[in-house]
Amino acid sequence: MRVLVPDLPEFRELRVEGVELGFFSRDEAPQGSAEGVVLWFASPELRRELLGRPGLRWVLTLTAGIDHVAGRLPQGVTLYNAHRLHDRAVAVHTAAGMLAAARGLHRFRDAQHEGRWQPTMDLGTLDGRQVVIWGYGHIGKILEELLTPLGAHVTGIRSRTPEAERNAALAGADWVVLLLPSTPETKGIVSADVLARLGPGAWISNQGRGNLIDTDALLAALNSGHLGGAVLDVTDPEPLPEGHPLWAQENVIITPHIASTTSDLVARGAEYTRAFLEEMAAGREPEGRVEAGQTY
Repeated sequence: MRVLVPDLPEFRELRVEGVELGFFSRDEAPQGSAEGVVLWFASPELRRELLGRPGLRWVLTLTAGIDHVAGRLPQGVTLYNAHRLHDRAVAVHTAAGMLAAARGLHRFRDAQHEGRWQPTMDLGTLDGRQVVIWGYGHIGKILEELLTPLGAHVTGIRSRTPEAERNAALAGADWVVLLLPSTPETKGIVSADVLARLGPGAWISNQGRGNLIDTDALLAALNSGHLGGAVLDVTDPEPLPEGHPLWAQENVIITPHIASTTSDLVARGAEYTRAFLEEMAAGREPEGRVEAGQTY
């Protein structure tokens, strides 16, 4: 079985009986057919070329989200994702951002840059806070496990949660955490109307996709004082360009789409790939199969 994988040292060290590995860089890949592709760190152009390889039977994307692949696979090619590779890191990053915001660390950071000693800030915790996790899947369940010991009360909703139930949960939320995938149904789902339904002082945390939120509506809600603030690992547009008004918001914490990033991510990705290929080579079904219509 010939499989194309990223040309990284950790992947170069992989040895799986019955599997011949070919290695691709960001923009180039070896020629020839391949039964499988482990898709990671490829440019959009190379990604399209890899998905069209002769003999392709399956694709493993070492990401949790599949919006960059779904709908682009040839008929009969099976898609697998690797949500388990990223779930805990994203949940920890989300919890860390919420705690940082609750303790006002972003304001102390700004005061530090100005050389100001400012001990009298309005500080809080997550104790007793109502947290709505919108996109209550693998990451959301881990996040709930992290937040509950901190005293937060968690409600999970999904994109298909009935509107009345969803609106009731949002109206009582101190925090709304977005973990939804990007689909035609979820694009712009956090609109001006949805933001207006939140109680005064509520915070938004987005680790899903940037286009879940209407950015203009978010800025308006922040500038009016209706929202307490936002923690954003993803934005629309992305990357956020220099001079964008979100950069200047004192009550916004921005990270550059790195919620799942850890120092050992590539090593963990290679180990995940090794286990996956061993299952494939043995004729067993690996975990992570994405069924038609499924989103992450």
